[in-house]
Amino acid sequence: MQRGYPLRMEASNGRRVAPPEGDRRSWLGPSFELVESKLLPPSPRPGIVPRTALVDRLLALDAAPVVCVVAPAGYGKTTLLAQWAERKGPRVGWVSVDQHDNDPTVLLTYLAVAVDRVEPIDPSVFRTLAASRVSSPATVIPRLVAALSAMTQPVALVLDHVELLANVACLDAVAELAVQLPRGSQLALGSRSAPPLPVGLLRAQRRMVEIGVNELAMDHREARALVEAAGVRLAEVEVAELVGRTEGWPVGLYLAALARKAGGPRRRAGAGFTGDRRLVANYLRSELLARLPQPTVSFLTRTAVLERMCGPLCDAVLDASGSARVLASLEGSNLLLVPLDRRRQWYRYHHLFRDLLLTELGRREPELVQQLHARAAAWYEANRMPETAIDHAQAAGDADRVARLVWDVAPRAYAGGRRDTAIWWYDWFEDQGLIDRYPLIAIQGAWRHALLGQPAGVERWAAAAERAAAAATPPEHSVVEASMALLRAALCRDGVEQMRADAQLARDRLDPGDSARGPALHLEGISYLLAGQGDRADPILAHAVEVATHDREMNAVSYALAQRSLLAIERQDWHQAETLAGQALTVVLAGHLDDYVTSPLVYAVVARTALHRGDVPQAQEHLARAARLRPLLTYALPTYAVQALLELARAYLTLNDAAGARTVLRQARGILQLRPDLGVLPEQAEQLQGTLDTFHGGTVGASSLTTAELRLLPLLSTHLSFRQIGERLNLSRHTVKSQAISIYRKLGVSSRSEAIQRMQQIGLLGG
Repeated sequence: MQRGYPLRMEASNGRRVAPPEGDRRSWLGPSFELVESKLLPPSPRPGIVPRTALVDRLLALDAAPVVCVVAPAGYGKTTLLAQWAERKGPRVGWVSVDQHDNDPTVLLTYLAVAVDRVEPIDPSVFRTLAASRVSSPATVIPRLVAALSAMTQPVALVLDHVELLANVACLDAVAELAVQLPRGSQLALGSRSAPPLPVGLLRAQRRMVEIGVNELAMDHREARALVEAAGVRLAEVEVAELVGRTEGWPVGLYLAALARKAGGPRRRAGAGFTGDRRLVANYLRSELLARLPQPTVSFLTRTAVLERMCGPLCDAVLDASGSARVLASLEGSNLLLVPLDRRRQWYRYHHLFRDLLLTELGRREPELVQQLHARAAAWYEANRMPETAIDHAQAAGDADRVARLVWDVAPRAYAGGRRDTAIWWYDWFEDQGLIDRYPLIAIQGAWRHALLGQPAGVERWAAAAERAAAAATPPEHSVVEASMALLRAALCRDGVEQMRADAQLARDRLDPGDSARGPALHLEGISYLLAGQGDRADPILAHAVEVATHDREMNAVSYALAQRSLLAIERQDWHQAETLAGQALTVVLAGHLDDYVTSPLVYAVVARTALHRGDVPQAQEHLARAARLRPLLTYALPTYAVQALLELARAYLTLNDAAGARTVLRQARGILQLRPDLGVLPEQAEQLQGTLDTFHGGTVGASSLTTAELRLLPLLSTHLSFRQIGERLNLSRHTVKSQAISIYRKLGVSSRSEAIQRMQQIGLLGG
């Protein structure tokens, strides 16, 4: 088991959804369990009214790449999109958004899988998604668009319930896909609120069809069909009155029909409401729930805490039996229950209906809400669905269960590319004021900030970890002590000697099967290397490679190999250095570790060995890879950062690129001012500075981009304006414009479009 060192590459143990039978060449499988029902449009059900006119209109406008269906809840957006998809034929992919899609890797994985099921796509899309930091639309969207362009026939993609996306990176990815969509393909969005698309641009180019409330409201004929399908017969005048009072709001019509069917008086058939949440809740309570048997009402309100439900889960939550029969009965009564699989085992409530039921539960039995969530959390944990268990444990306020689950699954989520998911879990503890209570979570949280190059966050979480560790009791104490020592060794705040002592303490206290043994050994080896004792460092690093390989801690493997390559260079054994550097690079690429904070050193030593054999193009390729990651190199992990930056400086000097060497050396010296006790590194930095002082002039190029400018690069390649980019980076529009102009100058271009082209040519965009 991993102990507070979230750097591994292994995938989740969750079940994966296999592709359909047929060509599986493009399938690389996500590192998390897909929810199959999210990839399927809702099945046609008895009583659903065909929206023939609207579907015909959309089909007639199939040249428009973007279809936007926006209306409040209950207007039949999903129904319309499902009917449109059915008429379009088999080349339609479907994704129903939920709250877990507020992670770019999760959302983009579902989109890629949906497209892949229509026709196998380029495997590079999945390889890019497997990397650790797919947070920018610039990394995946171009590959997904290229895959769509290469399709034998056009593809349509439906993304439903877009209003549930709050993550800005996810919204940017959707907007970028809409802008870049190739000719012939279509993207259909269903949302309660207008998605943040570049509407002006899409409208000006006539690339968007918009469907709203006016179009979705049912007319007299459709309303009559709806109430008759619900088993209610009304006179024409009553239908007209109902349409008038509900203004054609489909769910309002349906609720009124259900109320009549449940025994409501004829004079209330057209009760006045048009979508106001409070009025609808009152209507649901007085006209529908009041006429249902009390056991049915209790079942509805109490199970509303569940996003998806099956018989055994409902039994556990209700502490009862027979729920599967109740679900089947509710579906048969068309009580706004949606089946999620063909076997009719899993269901969900219509989203608006669930919202109203939750409101009613809070009114009737507020004291039960946490208990219901606690039972759901226990069921999901027992059935090996820990991530959904976390959701319910948080809702139940069961912090102990959340901590236990997050400690186990968050590192896997992070290593599988779902960075934002792991961050959300950690932030929950901080938002609840609980990081001082759970030392292991605080340690993982400190690692999270360290890996992202966020020293202020590292200091805050590490301090909390120290406070929490002091209060730890057996049997947790030994694990906390080892994990805390490992974190201190990596942070190296108290010098190389203390780093070694901490690494050795962690090594000695870790259990034999603990996957942090390799990282502890490699940190111990680095401490000797930084002390100038390469002869002692090398065998420890070699042992670290063996142990970490066995434990699948591939970051530790690649980093230890890179360190051994540096030692070989010191011995002038360039053949051995190149062999070790090549092995390190192979591990990085095979393990999708391209964007980890440990990888810049790998790229730098590969570049140095390539330069030694005269392969300048390969060296420049790997220097560009390292440059993209320079914003991660901060004093949060000072030895990782300074070593990589010094090796980059040496490579640039070999290329006679004084401007690039000065830039990275300036960054290294800034870190050394804050962490001066890093063994031989300060002296090496001074020696390199002395060499640089003999250089005069030098052409300013891409290698001299600052870390601020490097952070800006991926966003420059999107549709976002300078103002919008500034909002993403917490910068003013003026600052963004100034940085962009500086980037243009260093790239030797005069416009944003030329800069994007140049960045792609030299490998600065990644992906």
